[in-house]
Amino acid sequence: MTQPSSTIARTVHSAPTAPRPLARRRVLAAAAATATVAAVGLPGLGWSGAARAQEGAIKIAQSTALTGPLGDLGSAMHQGAKAAFASINARGGVHGKAIELVTQDDTYDVPKALANVEQFLADPGYFALFNCMGTPMIDAMLPKVIESGIPFFAPFTGAQLSRTKNARNVFNIRASYADEAEKLVQHLSTIGIQRIGIVYQNNSFGKEVFNAAKQSMDRLKLPEAVAVTVENNASDAGSAAAKLAGGNLEAIVIGLAGKPTLEFVKAFRALKRGVTLYALSVMGTPATVKALGADATGMAISQVVPLPSNVVMPVVREFQAAWKASGATAEPSHLALEGYINARVFAEALQRAGRNPTRAAFIDATWNLKKWDLGGFEISASTPDRNASRFVELTLVGRDGRFLR
Repeated sequence: MTQPSSTIARTVHSAPTAPRPLARRRVLAAAAATATVAAVGLPGLGWSGAARAQEGAIKIAQSTALTGPLGDLGSAMHQGAKAAFASINARGGVHGKAIELVTQDDTYDVPKALANVEQFLADPGYFALFNCMGTPMIDAMLPKVIESGIPFFAPFTGAQLSRTKNARNVFNIRASYADEAEKLVQHLSTIGIQRIGIVYQNNSFGKEVFNAAKQSMDRLKLPEAVAVTVENNASDAGSAAAKLAGGNLEAIVIGLAGKPTLEFVKAFRALKRGVTLYALSVMGTPATVKALGADATGMAISQVVPLPSNVVMPVVREFQAAWKASGATAEPSHLALEGYINARVFAEALQRAGRNPTRAAFIDATWNLKKWDLGGFEISASTPDRNASRFVELTLVGRDGRFLR
C-alpha cells in the first residue's frame, strides 16, 4: 500500500511545506512539512456520537492517481485543491479549524482505489472523502460509500453512475459528460453545421456521450449522425477514422479518452484535413495535447471550469494567487482550477455546517448551496442525480498547444 500524502498548509506566503514558528502553529506546520506520512501515524479525530470534527483539524481523505497512466490528471487536481486549502488554512481555517487532506495514490487502478477507500472508511477519524478520481474507481467505491453515509464530495467523473438518485451523501460538482456533449451539439447547430460524425469508445463512457449527442441532435432536428465506435485498446481506430474521413462530414464529435483519442485523431488527420474535431474535457489534458502535437491544433474542447488564464473572473484571480503562493511550479491548468474550485466549495459547505459540524450537518449544507456565486462560477445544488455545476464552455487548441476561448 502506498503511503498517503498529508497536507495542512498554513501560509500563502510560501510553499505549504514551510514550517511556521510559535506554539501550536509550529506543530501544525511541522505536520504540513512532512509531504508523505504513514496513515497509522496520523492521529484520529475520535468522533463522538454522530461523527463530529475535533477542535484541531477536519481530516478528509482522497484516493486518486498521482502516478500511473493518468497521474498527470490526478496530480493537477490534487495540487489545485492543496493550494486552496493552504490559502484557507492560512486565514484561520473554517471556524478556526484547519482542513487536512490525506491522499493515497491509487495509480488509476481499481483494486488499489477500493483498498484505499476501505482503509479510509475503517478509520472514524476521516470526516469525508474528497475528489476521488476515475469512473471505474468511483463505480467500485460507490456501494460501500453510500452504505457508510460518509460525505463523498466532488468525485472526478462526468458519468451518470455517480449521480445516484437519493444518495444524499454523494455530491457532484462538475458538469456531466452528457452536459458537455449537449453543449458541443448546440454549438454545431448554432453555427449551421449539419453533417456531423460521432466517434465514441465502446464502453459505458462512450455510450453516454453518444446517447447525449444523439438526443441533442434529435431535439434540434439535425440530420442523423454517422457514428462509429473504437475499442478500448484502439485496435480499430484506423478503420473508424477511414469511415468518417470518407463521409463528407463538416465536424466530428469525439467521445474517446486516453489511447483511443490519440490513435483516432492521428489517423483521421492523416486522411482528412479541414474537418473540425470536437472533444470533451477528458481529452483536453496538457499531456494529450502535447502527444498529439500539430494534430491537436484547431481542435475544439469543451471545458467544465473557466480558462485558468481568464483573470476577468474573480475565482480565476484567486486561484492564480493561491497557486503562486503554494509554490507550485507547473503551469496552471483547467484541472488544477477544478481541484481548487472543489476545495473552495467544500470549505463553504463546511462553514455553513456550523462550528462543530457533523457529517449530517455538512451533507445538509451541501444541498443548501443554491445559486452560490464563487467568483463567477455558480454552484446550485438540486438533487443527487444532478451535478451542482452546469458550467461548460468551448476552447480551441492554438498552434502553441495552449487553450484559447
